[in-house]
Amino acid sequence: MSDDRMPQAQLLPTEGLVRLSHVMYGLHVFSAVTGLVSAAFIVTAFLTGWPSIIAVILNYVNQAGVRGTWLESHFRWQLRTFWFALLWVVVALLLAFTFVGIPLAIALVLGVGIWVLYRLVRGWSALAAERPLFF
Repeated sequence: MSDDRMPQAQLLPTEGLVRLSHVMYGLHVFSAVTGLVSAAFIVTAFLTGWPSIIAVILNYVNQAGVRGTWLESHFRWQLRTFWFALLWVVVALLLAFTFVGIPLAIALVLGVGIWVLYRLVRGWSALAAERPLFF
């Protein structure tokens, strides 16, 4: 019996792709920290900041190059972080249309911001240790 959580691929990524992964995490963190130190929420700066958008584009453009390597999990991790954060912000916006939902929307946006920071720290730490992420 095999464990589905164990990586099947054992190709080694190129040093350039590892460096690119660090750059993409750095771009995401820069966007999130911008939201932390400004009037914007962490998650809104993460989703709308040009560094994060550039990182998502780089992620999609280079995805084929990491297929079958331990970096594949990092690329998937970054994309899922971005798209799930966007989904929850849309839910928060829908909640904000009702008077009762405004406090819940604010709490949701703050919670998603903390979740984004957690995912960025966990992902970048695993990348620095050169290990894949398990979901």
